[in-house]
Amino acid sequence: MYYLFHMASPLGPLTLGSDGEALTGLWYDGQRYDRAGIKGDVEDLGNTSSDLFQEAERWLRTYFSGEIPSFMPAIHLSGTPFQKAVWTLLQAVPYGKTATYGEIAEALEHCHVSEGDCTRAVGNAISRNPISIIIPCHRIIASTGALTGYAGGIARKKALLAFEELNRQKDMGDASTPFPIMTSSGF
Repeated sequence: MYYLFHMASPLGPLTLGSDGEALTGLWYDGQRYDRAGIKGDVEDLGNTSSDLFQEAERWLRTYFSGEIPSFMPAIHLSGTPFQKAVWTLLQAVPYGKTATYGEIAEALEHCHVSEGDCTRAVGNAISRNPISIIIPCHRIIASTGALTGYAGGIARKKALLAFEELNRQKDMGDASTPFPIMTSSGF
């Protein structure tokens, strides 16, 4: 059985998915690859939350309040070994910082293709990240510094990076800035 939960966020409605044991998906409603990987019977809980979804919702509310969550909800990643390796590396990119697709490719221990092809393969794996925001694919940018390739849309990627940068600059010991409520323009 697969379970879905819906919640509001400053960047628009989110759908969270679970296999009953861990979070398996977090999508912006309508994004590219929205609810990809859902298999079998699905129970849509609407906004009625289970303990598992409450933990993920608490993580997101903490994040959007401007604080760095000190905990991680249980997650279960379903993908190829290569995708899982890339998604694991994404979790090492610190809050308020960015890395390039090439840097992620270089950090992989086993990429059995040429450097340019490996970077493209990394980009493809990142585009299929099933747990947006919590697995911070929004922190990955092009080598030129350009914001590219975010399944939730470039406007959301730009907003998340600006939000993290604002809070990172505040010496995290000070009060953090909550995420501004986004308008319908661009989202």
